[in-house]
Amino acid sequence: MRATLIPHAPNTHVYPEAISVEFAREGGLLWLRFIINDNPDFIAWPGDAPVGRADNLWQHTCFEAFVTTDDGYREFNLSPSGQWASYRFDGYREGMRPADEVCVVEGLDGGRDYVALEGRIELPVDARRLGLSAVIETVDGARTYWALAHPSDKPDFHHPNSFVLDLP
Repeated sequence: MRATLIPHAPNTHVYPEAISVEFAREGGLLWLRFIINDNPDFIAWPGDAPVGRADNLWQHTCFEAFVTTDDGYREFNLSPSGQWASYRFDGYREGMRPADEVCVVEGLDGGRDYVALEGRIELPVDARRLGLSAVIETVDGARTYWALAHPSDKPDFHHPNSFVLDLP
């Protein structure tokens, strides 16, 4: 399947021009491929870091998936550095703690006019709905916030109305 992310401020010129996400369920995993369709030279890419679990990845260029469950939801962060995070929430921004599910960032690929990050996340057994998002930091320090939907006046990927897709 394929989905298109929209910027939080769609009426102003933002960089990049477009972000799409290809995704597929592979048993208990969700395969994701975030594609930035524009010149990747304007993006501030996170520096080298030890591969593995890390916090605060969303403060720089980061790609995210949110999955609803019977008891709340999960947040997954995939950084181009190879770092990742998974968090469990009992309700809207409540009860945040590390989740048991892990992620694998499979790396970046691209060309002159696009770049893509691929990864896989472990899905909770009771995963139902999906929200996809991205934080893009540019070399001049600006950040843009991308998601399938922006139901509030500020970027809020945790908002319940951001989980707009049924999991395949």
